[in-house]
Amino acid sequence: MNRTPRYTTTAIALHWVIAILIFSLVPLGLYMTGLPLSVLKIRLFAWHKWLGLTVLALALVRLAWRAGHAPPPLPGTIPAWQRAIATGLHHLLYLLMFIIPLTGWATSSAAGVQVVWWGVLPLPNLLAKNEALAHILGNVHSLLNDGLIALVALHVAAALKHHVIDRDGVLARMLPFLHQE
Repeated sequence: MNRTPRYTTTAIALHWVIAILIFSLVPLGLYMTGLPLSVLKIRLFAWHKWLGLTVLALALVRLAWRAGHAPPPLPGTIPAWQRAIATGLHHLLYLLMFIIPLTGWATSSAAGVQVVWWGVLPLPNLLAKNEALAHILGNVHSLLNDGLIALVALHVAAALKHHVIDRDGVLARMLPFLHQE
């Protein structure tokens, strides 16, 4: 049987932990912003910040890992234009995994609320308190998340297309329990 080349176990674990965190952060962010000011809202904002900064930390680890571990090659049947789109999409996803948590942290800083990662590690404010800037950054943070949602949907759709229609083993590279037929 011809085995599909796979990502390393570390790359797979980082991918899925980050994915689970992102899939948790989006609905949490949407829910918490609609709440009236309360202890629950403050607690949820803290969790959102902690999880978001964890995504940033794990994305840094993932990028460092990837620097020393090349991804498995794509099947030769994939046209060059699809390879280029896949590369661009992955670059945008990485970029957003860095920029979104940083804009969230900057929003908190501009709002005058220090981030204390996991309630233990006080992080420096990135900006001086500025309510107008906090509002703008909050909107930027939200728009970037909308973009992330769209890119993740495209990423998932492409992976499913490769698995269901093309049957080329692309999804099996990141889901080792899948078997290529």
